Amino acid sequence: MAGHSKWANIRHRKGAQDAKRGKIFTKMIREITVAAKGAGGGDPANNPSLRTAIDKALGANMKRDTIDNTIKKAIGALDGVHYEAVRYEGYGPGGTAVMVNCLTDNRNRTVADVRHAFSKAGGNLGTDGSVAYLFRKLGIISFAAEVNEDSLMEAAMEAGAEDVLQHEDGSWELFTSVEDFESVKSAVIAAGLQPENAEITMHADTKTGLNADDAEKMLKLIDRLEDLDDVQDVYSNADISDDIMASLH
Repeated sequence: MAGHSKWANIRHRKGAQDAKRGKIFTKMIREITVAAKGAGGGDPANNPSLRTAIDKALGANMKRDTIDNTIKKAIGALDGVHYEAVRYEGYGPGGTAVMVNCLTDNRNRTVADVRHAFSKAGGNLGTDGSVAYLFRKLGIISFAAEVNEDSLMEAAMEAGAEDVLQHEDGSWELFTSVEDFESVKSAVIAAGLQPENAEITMHADTKTGLNADDAEKMLKLIDRLEDLDDVQDVYSNADISDDIMASLH
């Protein structure tokens, strides 16, 4: 699973850059809107997707009033824009598989923007289902290297985490099923362990290794896609070695 973690770290760094430009708020508002319109409605106690979206927004320092107003718009208490979830699949540099999750109020605009990002990087859009079968949904909870190993392992195993992984830099990640994500996250926090990041994500078990040239193109593709307001998440099965990653920064 280490390959996924490299991508997670890339996305998190990119997310921090977006936050400085205010882009991340636009994406989070859309995510809260769609979650509140889904099963469970506008009550986070009955809607795990909404609860996760709110946690992410609060973690990015979004004001509670903004969150509350977004939920009210979503459930019809205030006038708002209708967003729908759309997924695009395609192929990036080196034959990598790429999935792009979007929330949009204009499908024609979004698909044109996503297609342009792929073509600029030498990739192309595929048909529905062309790469989705390579990915599975799971929960990932990340911790800094300084976390207490014994406490983390004990809390994770008791809460039902599927796997625990330590990376070369000493950081840790817990992997959970989607169903157990919230309970595992709550258990480790209750044990006094504060995650650096916690998210439901898509993971590819089969990775595609990239050389330096294709790795650089891949990073540019991710940047272009994540710069689009309609794009919420980008997932790939690209595997970039630590040596190549270091040479590109």
